[in-house]
Amino acid sequence: MSRYRLPALKRVLAAVAYLFPAMAGAVEGDRVTFPAQGDETGRLVIHAATDLEAMRPLLRDFQALNPGVAIEYSDYVTNDLFREAQQACAAGSSKADILLSSSVDQLVRLANDGCAQMHDSSGTQGVADWANWRNEVFGFTFEPVVFVYDRRSVPPEDVPRSHDALSDLLRSKTDVYRGRIATYDIEASGIGYLLAFYDSRQAPTANGRLLETLSRAETVVRCCNNEVLGELAAGRISIAYNVLGSYAYAAALANPDLRIVLPEDYALILSRGAMIPARAAGAEFGKHFLDYLLSARGRQVARESSFFFSEDAPLPHGVEGPESLTGSGIGRPIRIGPALLAAQDEIQRHQFITDWKNVLLRR
Repeated sequence: MSRYRLPALKRVLAAVAYLFPAMAGAVEGDRVTFPAQGDETGRLVIHAATDLEAMRPLLRDFQALNPGVAIEYSDYVTNDLFREAQQACAAGSSKADILLSSSVDQLVRLANDGCAQMHDSSGTQGVADWANWRNEVFGFTFEPVVFVYDRRSVPPEDVPRSHDALSDLLRSKTDVYRGRIATYDIEASGIGYLLAFYDSRQAPTANGRLLETLSRAETVVRCCNNEVLGELAAGRISIAYNVLGSYAYAAALANPDLRIVLPEDYALILSRGAMIPARAAGAEFGKHFLDYLLSARGRQVARESSFFFSEDAPLPHGVEGPESLTGSGIGRPIRIGPALLAAQDEIQRHQFITDWKNVLLRR
């Protein structure tokens, strides 16, 4: 039996839907409408840099609890979501009732610029300190950053179990893995930039060495998780570096040849962020949905059908690692707070991306 086979069929189906989306309601560009399940009494407008197929089980369950609420869900890449939210805030308006983004640094910057409103409720009071900033930006997921490899092209002796091991592999077998590694394009991807920024601060010397070896191996860069994992599933690469665990696990469920590695030295932990815009027309709907995401029921749906990992639950079936990521010291949560503003400093961001490109994309 594949070690990625789950006992609950609904979780397998959810993962397949993740990669092969079905349409829901009317679609206009990246906007999907979920009609109310009863007589419409309100409309929730969500702008998100979070894959719709990950969110679909949560949206459907929220509607089961609130059958009169229709949902408009617009899916963005992180940088576009941030840019639109900035422009709306500057104009004293908002097109969304709630923003969801993996690039929590961008949400913190929006909040710091006065573009968020506070929300204090029984749900928000239960959020861990590291995932709540000023009751304005909240983390609602727990997602380790992992390596993913294709067992068809990576023999057991080559599987990298740490960042140093990946660097050593690419140094010793550069020709074997040339053009067979992929990661984010951090200029195009806000979350890719955030993860690279934090990697550089975990172990600066080792990270610099790893970037050099990734460059030698002519690493492929793509805008986002699903594009990187698509290259892996198609057999065009062998290893995906720095992928969010939720997307990696969904891909592994759909393709038993894919395997997940939680790096033994450290694994960054991302908590996807939620924020209510300061001028949200339907702020009460946004807050109600936020409370649902933070509730025990919402977290259970997220763990079983959407994001798979949880701070207070064992690792998903088939993923090897410590019983507790945070307790073991391997998991390094990215704290949602003012420290993230350093990542958003325009001069520093520009210099970091320039240096990264000069190293990684040097051919």
